[in-house]
Amino acid sequence: MNPPAVRMEEVVFDHPGPVRALDRVSLEIEAGEWVSVTGPSGAGKTTLLDLIAGLERPTSGRCEVLGIDLARLGPDEAATFRREHVGLVFQEFHLVEYLTALENVMLAQYLHSMPDARSARRGLEAVGLGGRLHHRPGQLSGGEKQRVSIARALANEPRILLADEPTGNLDEENQLGVLELFAGFHRAGGTLVVGTHDPD
Repeated sequence: MNPPAVRMEEVVFDHPGPVRALDRVSLEIEAGEWVSVTGPSGAGKTTLLDLIAGLERPTSGRCEVLGIDLARLGPDEAATFRREHVGLVFQEFHLVEYLTALENVMLAQYLHSMPDARSARRGLEAVGLGGRLHHRPGQLSGGEKQRVSIARALANEPRILLADEPTGNLDEENQLGVLELFAGFHRAGGTLVVGTHDPD
């Protein structure tokens, strides 16, 4: 029997201060599930996603992703784990400012294996940015930057997709387009965890 995609046991996370972002959280997310973590700003959604991605370590408790206790991984091992298994859609985009939209997506491919301009182009076309391939982040709107970050997150066909407020900067039409992309990822068997303050 395969382990759950995510298992947390009594996870506590304290920010310096101290500010307790998570207080004894226990949960399981099965492979292939689509889970939305909802709550107002400051409720700990981003922290939860960061722990699942291995970007943070719990103050106490245990966090396993794909059967691996992430706290046992060193920084390089955690980066390799993310590169091979996890797609990340950040609330703040984290695009490289001097690269074009196409190059930002290809950078994710390069870190995983080999860049593929045709595949990266298809990913950007899928999020409605076929006409913005050669624009740099400074030439894109907030919604367009978000869509580049989604194409980048999906570029390496991750097993788990973590999305932090992925539709927060999008109009209704583009929100629906992004949700359809997520639905396609989910139908293909991917595990999706979305942090959002939007009950819809």
